[in-house]
Amino acid sequence: MSEIETRLSQLGLTLPEPAAPVAAYVPVVVAGGLAHVSGQLPFVEGKLVTGRLGDDLSLESGVEAAQACAVMILAQLKAALGSLDRVERVVKLGAFINSTGDFTDQPKIANGASELMVAVFGEAGKHARSAVGVPVLPLGAAVEVDAIVAVRPA
Repeated sequence: MSEIETRLSQLGLTLPEPAAPVAAYVPVVVAGGLAHVSGQLPFVEGKLVTGRLGDDLSLESGVEAAQACAVMILAQLKAALGSLDRVERVVKLGAFINSTGDFTDQPKIANGASELMVAVFGEAGKHARSAVGVPVLPLGAAVEVDAIVAVRPA
């Protein structure tokens, strides 16, 4: 078992099958030593987490949704790279939070994804980030997270 797979196991995480794209794009593009991961939606126990923060979703549900997005990012990276041990550094996460106009805790929601990356990759999981509130996301998702990751050659 690889070092990263050991960490995932210690965290009690099992990577799901990578989600298929819902439109005309690919999940991951590797170019110039970077893996660009398309926005991933939150699936918890196989079900898409939908709703809006500040309306019908709690802060805790939002954090869990962001964590689920991060787990799907890891699943996409493993499928594209063959091994998560090729991840050299998480460079940047972009978190989009379906939220009301007066909801201002987007950074707390995004921490669900950020903290998971640090738990999995240690120091290499620390990254730059955006956390943005939006009025709607594809399929009514609560959160969407994309990533840029530096990768080692195969």
